[in-house]
Amino acid sequence: MQTEVKEKPRYALVASVQLPDVSDIEFEASLAELSELAKTLGFQVVQTFVQKRSSFDRTAYLGVGKLEEVSTFVNRGVRNDELETGSPALESDTVEFDVLLVDHEISPSQARNLELAVGCPVMDRTMVILEIFHRNARSRAARAQVEIARLGYMAPRLREAAKLAGPQGRQRSGMGGRGAGESHTELDRRKVRDRIAELQREIIAMELERKTQRARRLERQGQGLGGVSLVGYTNAGKSTLMRALTGSEVLVANKLFATLDTTVRALYPESVPRVLVSDTVGFIKNLPHGLVASFKSTLEEALDAALLLHVIDASDPGFLRQLEVTDEVLQEIGADEVQRIRVFNKIDHVGDEAEQAAWTAELQQRYPGCVVMSARRPEEVASLHATIVSFFQQDLVEDELLLPWSAQQLRGDIYSHCQVLEERTEEEGSWFRVRGEPEKLRSLREQLNPGMQGREKEYWEV
Repeated sequence: MQTEVKEKPRYALVASVQLPDVSDIEFEASLAELSELAKTLGFQVVQTFVQKRSSFDRTAYLGVGKLEEVSTFVNRGVRNDELETGSPALESDTVEFDVLLVDHEISPSQARNLELAVGCPVMDRTMVILEIFHRNARSRAARAQVEIARLGYMAPRLREAAKLAGPQGRQRSGMGGRGAGESHTELDRRKVRDRIAELQREIIAMELERKTQRARRLERQGQGLGGVSLVGYTNAGKSTLMRALTGSEVLVANKLFATLDTTVRALYPESVPRVLVSDTVGFIKNLPHGLVASFKSTLEEALDAALLLHVIDASDPGFLRQLEVTDEVLQEIGADEVQRIRVFNKIDHVGDEAEQAAWTAELQQRYPGCVVMSARRPEEVASLHATIVSFFQQDLVEDELLLPWSAQQLRGDIYSHCQVLEERTEEEGSWFRVRGEPEKLRSLREQLNPGMQGREKEYWEV
């Protein structure tokens, strides 16, 4: 009989310094976000230590007094009655803490001194995000992009590591594969540069392959193809909305950065023109610049789209900050010119029906033209579906086509590329009143018997 192995809980502490130019609301939101990031990595945050300072301590990030407080807490253990409100109950009165999470990016020397002072491993915010990306990357392109970001994060830290290592880090030798006068650290840095260059070449090759595949897809589908990209803050419900709009099984998880690889599916029920929906990686405040750059190819789905659905968590008190972050990242990748619809999702998480109605009215007043909905309500998904279809049908024109009995093999093309408004039959064949793109209608007309098309206007006027 097999017994289920229970995974050992992993406990984390959080430390953060509030600078004078950071408001209390923004500070609390950032701490809450770091706790969610920790949850994604499998940590339970037990205690949070905060300190107000004019600047970070250059030696160990926190001031001396706060360092002593954290060290005492780590070394003497903790009891359940000492936990912060809302913190998880511990399985025993005394625990060993796995990590101290810092809500900023700190230098290697600060991290080392902080670790020595408190007696606990340290991860800064950037390292946490990189680790999440590393764990969640699935495709070859995403894994390569994450590795570039991780190596870029490590490279400047090798210089700091050499300073901490002292004379050993500056040893010179011509042995062991190193060039004359090349130190251990210089060799490591060269390896990092070579590996980054190798990965960049791989990504360029993959980008060319994706562009070829995209061109073939467009060629197969013809010109009647629309593109929609879901963008927005991580955990805003993009994947749930993607599944609802496309009827597909995509990963849905209540954690940050559950989706890293771009997923493309057709809008369902299908429409004319056919619309492809893509789900992109979520944005987050203080996303490492290396990740923004390395994930540019992933986010390029947003550049290719004719329409962006900017998904926002309507139930999050900090949604304004999330709006700003998304706008900044979209501007950084050059997607801020693409037409956009703001979709306030998760309205069902806002109180009772009366509170939901009041918040919906306020959002619609603040952001005219926005959509307020829940991706778990079929009727509201259907309404958004109709809005998307209407966007892509605004340039369609109505026309009349006669499909002769001798060309019935083109019936499928008419239904695939046009919205059929009416169909009638008579001696010459089937008459269609259709709505479609002008270029596609012209192409269909050329394939049909040109001698029969002159009677269309006369037929529909009778």
